[in-house]
Amino acid sequence: MRIALAFFQTQARGGNAANYGFWSDMMRAALQEAGHEVLEFADIDWAAGMCPGDGAALRAWRDRSWSLALQQLEQWRAAGGVDFFLAYFFPHQIEPAAVAEIRRRGIPIVNFFCDNVREFRHVPTAFRDFDLHWVPEWAALPLYVQAGLPHLHAPMPLWIPPGFRSVAAQEDAATVCFLGTYDPQRAGFLAELAPHGVRVQIRGKGWQQRDPTPAGFVARDYAGRLRHQCAFINQHGLAAWLRKFSRTPAPVYANPPADWCGGPVPRDEYLRLTREAAVTLGINRYESPRLRPGEIAVYSRLRDIEAPMLGACYLTEWAPGLNRLYDLDREIATYRDAAGLADAAGRLLADPARRAAMRSSAQRRALQDHSIAATIGKIIRQLGLAAPA
Repeated sequence: MRIALAFFQTQARGGNAANYGFWSDMMRAALQEAGHEVLEFADIDWAAGMCPGDGAALRAWRDRSWSLALQQLEQWRAAGGVDFFLAYFFPHQIEPAAVAEIRRRGIPIVNFFCDNVREFRHVPTAFRDFDLHWVPEWAALPLYVQAGLPHLHAPMPLWIPPGFRSVAAQEDAATVCFLGTYDPQRAGFLAELAPHGVRVQIRGKGWQQRDPTPAGFVARDYAGRLRHQCAFINQHGLAAWLRKFSRTPAPVYANPPADWCGGPVPRDEYLRLTREAAVTLGINRYESPRLRPGEIAVYSRLRDIEAPMLGACYLTEWAPGLNRLYDLDREIATYRDAAGLADAAGRLLADPARRAAMRSSAQRRALQDHSIAATIGKIIRQLGLAAPA
C-alpha cells in the first residue's frame, strides 16, 4: 500500500512541537517494516499546528500546510496513486475544505485520535468528514456510534525496534517502577502507597520539582477571551465552565517520598527500566475540566501497549477495554486503588515464576495482536482496499 502519512512530522528540536515527533518516527518504521510505501510531506511541519499562538497564526499555518498537502497528494496520485491518507489531527489543525477535496479525488482519510474521553463530550464537527476513525479508547466508542461515524476500535499505535522484542536477560527483582511525567493526581495516588509498605522508583519530568512546568500564557483581547470561553463551553459543557468559578476548593494532593523521585531518563534507560523492573506500573487516571473535584476517571494509555511489548511484568490501573486487549492476571495484572496495587505488587514481587510467565505471554500477545501492522491490516479491509481474510 502507498500510504500518505501526516503524524506530527516536525523538524523542531525543542519546545512544544518537538514533543510530538516520536509519533511519526514510530509510524514510519512500523509501516515500512510491514512492507508499505510511506509518502511524507517534506515541506510541512505538522506538529507546528500544536504550538500556542493567536488565531491568525493558526489560520496561516492551516492555509499553507493544506495547500502544500493538496499539491503533494496530486503529484503522488499522478505518479502511482495514494491508497489512503493516515493522519493524527486535532480538530483545530483541520481545514474542512481541503479534507473534502482530498476525498473528492478518491483518497480515503483515516484519522487516529487518542484523547477523546479527556477532550470531548461529542465528536468535533471538524472530524465528521473522515472516511474512518481509529479510536483506541473503549469508553469513546459511544461518541462515534452516536454520531453515526465509521470507526475502528484498535489499540494505541506502538512500534519497538526488533532488538527489544524479547524478554530482557536480567531483572531487578526488588524494583517497582513508574516512568512518566509528574502531575498532581498521579503524585497523590503514588503518595497513598507509602503506608502500604510499597516503595516505588519514580522517574520522569517534574517529579523532583514537585510542580508541573507552567503552560505558556497567550495574551488575548476581550474578543479573544470571549471566543476562548465559548470554545471551552462547547468542548467541555456549561457545568465544567461554571465549576471554574465555584467556591469548592480544588483537591490538595500529597507527594510521594522525595527519595522515591528522580528526573527524566534518556530513552535507552527508559527502555531498560521498563524491561528490567520486577514490576512496571501504569497509571490510567486523567484530569479533565468535566470532572468534579476529586473525581477519578480512567482510560487505557499508550503504556498499556508499550510495557507489555517490551517484555515488562506489567501492573496497570484497570480501565474499560483492557480485558479485550489482554487476559488479565495471566498476561498483565490490574488494580483499582492503592490498596489493590500494594497487594498485587506484593504478590508479584514474591513470585518470580509468575513474573517470567507474564512477561513472555504479554509480550507475545502485544506483538502479535496489538501491533501497528495488525491495525493497518484491519484498516485496509474496512476501507475495502483488500478482500476480507
